[in-house]
Amino acid sequence: MRYVTVRLTPTEGGALHPLGQALADAEHVTREAIHQVELLSDGTGVMLGEARGNRERYERILAESEYVHQYAVTGANGRWYAYLQFEPNETNRQMIQQRQRSAVLMEMPIETNPDGSMDITLVGDDGAFSDAVPKNSDAYDIELLETGQRPPRVDDLFGCLTQRQQTVLETAVELGYYENPREATQRDVADAVDATAGTVGEHLRKIEQRVFAQFV
Repeated sequence: MRYVTVRLTPTEGGALHPLGQALADAEHVTREAIHQVELLSDGTGVMLGEARGNRERYERILAESEYVHQYAVTGANGRWYAYLQFEPNETNRQMIQQRQRSAVLMEMPIETNPDGSMDITLVGDDGAFSDAVPKNSDAYDIELLETGQRPPRVDDLFGCLTQRQQTVLETAVELGYYENPREATQRDVADAVDATAGTVGEHLRKIEQRVFAQFV
């Protein structure tokens, strides 16, 4: 079983959809992840997303958006989950339809980065990847982050993490980031995984929140 992790970066910057752009532009609102997204028979989309920051500002954007049919938000302490029924654009629709036609599994969640890019991990047989990996388009660029062999991780504790997050966590543990006293810094981890210290810090914060949340 093979996995491929790719990063989709909008060519115009911000997001792949006007609603995502509005959220990206909003102060004190940070989109964290997409836990599920599907197309309905009427052509609209539904999505379960995770975000943090100013919930009042987030909900106001949803309420005022012409692309949102209905929504519900739940959560506390500056972090929440939002269910949306929304009007997809052509880019969103094509990406979701491609995933629905593919024999490759898309692991959830899809991680949303501060710059509007998304990290997506696909798992399946080698022969199924030719039609599953998104192709570069006028709307976004594709960057290969990681690939290798492994079964899908859906039942263990770390099934809530993306492949990139799992790599960062494994590297941090190996380097002694979680030892007491600490034997490595975020910069050390960043150098080992070919990322910036800020990106690694953001990954570790998301990892800790998602893993620890399963214990409480």
